[in-house]
Amino acid sequence: MHYAGGHKYYSYASAVLAVISAWIALIPFYDVWRIIKEILRVRPDFSKAENISRYGWEAVGFALLGMVFYIAALMCSHKAAFRVQANMRVSMMKHIMKLPLGYVEAEGTGKIRKIVMDSSASTETYLAHNFPDKAVSMATPVGLLVMMFIFDWRLGLISLIPAFIAFVLMGTLMMGPKMAEDMKQYQNALEKMSSEAVEYVRGIPVVKTFGQTIFSFKRFKLAIDEYEKWTLGYTKNMMLPMICFTTAANGIFAALIIAAFKLTSHGVTDEFVLNLFFYVIITSILTVTLMKIAYAGESQMLVDDAVNRMYSILETEPLAETKSGETPKDSSIQLDNAVFAYDNAESNAVDGITMNIKAGEHIAVVGPSGGGKTTLCSLIARFWDVKSGSIKIGGADVRNIPSEELMKYVSYVFQDSKLLKMSILDNVRMGRPDATDEEVMQALRDAQCMDIIEKFPEGVDTMIGSKGIYVSGGECQRLSIARAFLKNAPVLILDEATAFADPDNERSVQQAFERLSKDKTVIMIAHRLSTVTNADRIYVLSEGRIAESGKHEELIEQGGIYSRMWDEYNRSVSWQVRKAGV
Repeated sequence: MHYAGGHKYYSYASAVLAVISAWIALIPFYDVWRIIKEILRVRPDFSKAENISRYGWEAVGFALLGMVFYIAALMCSHKAAFRVQANMRVSMMKHIMKLPLGYVEAEGTGKIRKIVMDSSASTETYLAHNFPDKAVSMATPVGLLVMMFIFDWRLGLISLIPAFIAFVLMGTLMMGPKMAEDMKQYQNALEKMSSEAVEYVRGIPVVKTFGQTIFSFKRFKLAIDEYEKWTLGYTKNMMLPMICFTTAANGIFAALIIAAFKLTSHGVTDEFVLNLFFYVIITSILTVTLMKIAYAGESQMLVDDAVNRMYSILETEPLAETKSGETPKDSSIQLDNAVFAYDNAESNAVDGITMNIKAGEHIAVVGPSGGGKTTLCSLIARFWDVKSGSIKIGGADVRNIPSEELMKYVSYVFQDSKLLKMSILDNVRMGRPDATDEEVMQALRDAQCMDIIEKFPEGVDTMIGSKGIYVSGGECQRLSIARAFLKNAPVLILDEATAFADPDNERSVQQAFERLSKDKTVIMIAHRLSTVTNADRIYVLSEGRIAESGKHEELIEQGGIYSRMWDEYNRSVSWQVRKAGV
């Protein structure tokens, strides 16, 4: 109701209207009882019946009136439900934007997308449909109890015995903590399968390129198998309780037949026949109500689990914001015994690294995969906070620099840059939202992007992702560099920024980097060692520690990790295809 705001009163109104509709819907059954009574009174001369038509139209009128109230209840519940769903999604997305980027990478975009979209949709379904139905399910038995005991308390009591048994079975076997835990496990299996599906679809281009279809499908297949195993096992466990519940809920009519034989052993009266007909008709409502209550209980557990998953995001603490508000005095970077470990990791990803990077200095970070290069640069940009030690920019600890201020000082060009579904102009303008069109165009020229613009009829206004218009990995990287040009931050971090560039694009990207890096402090992660030979200093990371550091020539002379990497790199670039078809 917090997310409903003023619309919460629509939810309350929907419950009230639903209760009224449930009670009105019972009145036609009373009219049916009066019709049967009239028929029994005048038989066999049915021409003497005077009120059958009136009772019939009265029943139709109240049935329609009940429908009107129920439709009004649904209109109110939907109005509140859509507002709650929208506000929940907005709140989650606003909170996600405050969380460190590392959280998104660790949780996975597939999992987060499912929680934001599907879990909030569960609340909409519950409030729009299950909430008023739950009110109906609670109000109907109350009205039925009153009616059933007015006409013949013996038949009413016998009718309630199977209903009571069904309630007991539902409460003991189909609800409670175990059922709630089962629902949680079901959602976990579904969430994992969804996440793996997203990651698999995203990786299809790479999968096809390297012919690894079956191998790459393994994780997705395991997630599907796990979901299948859980679902089948749960279904089998619930089969007997559901059979017993359904039998009891639908056994009310059988109980009435047994009661009729017992209660008419000394003769049959018109009044008993009348009441028996009435109970045969009205107890079907009790059966439907029991089934609704069972499904309402399941919906309640589903929405509880959905809310818990949403709060798993909303209760995740963002990185602490400082109140002191330090400002860097320049673009120098100092790391003092920085240590960082991912949650549940057995070892530190960054383990006691100390660096002193002067303002305007260009350094490169290289080393074996998994050595901590990307993690180190993420810590400088404060995607995470160090566990111990410190990282400073211009003498100010990054933890004491307000987030918006820190982002003014740091530009980060990712290995796999993303473009959003908007025009090229707006994609680049994200680097500085208040930039003029001319400033954006200048950034595109500086980033060597004009050949990209010129190949599209709509030029800079071309919508990326619309009508099948996409750009290559290298072109996407250049447009991302244009963002960095526009932002013009004094610290530039390049995370394997030429990874997706072909030779022609790589040349353009390198020319763009030369212009972009002028008068800036640059930290470059690279696997292509030819791009770092002119760096002021090269740091070689291995297992989260600095194994070597120095200029290119110094590291070659040392004959260590970098020297071996350089030899392997030179051998790889000299490879040639000697024969067609090889």
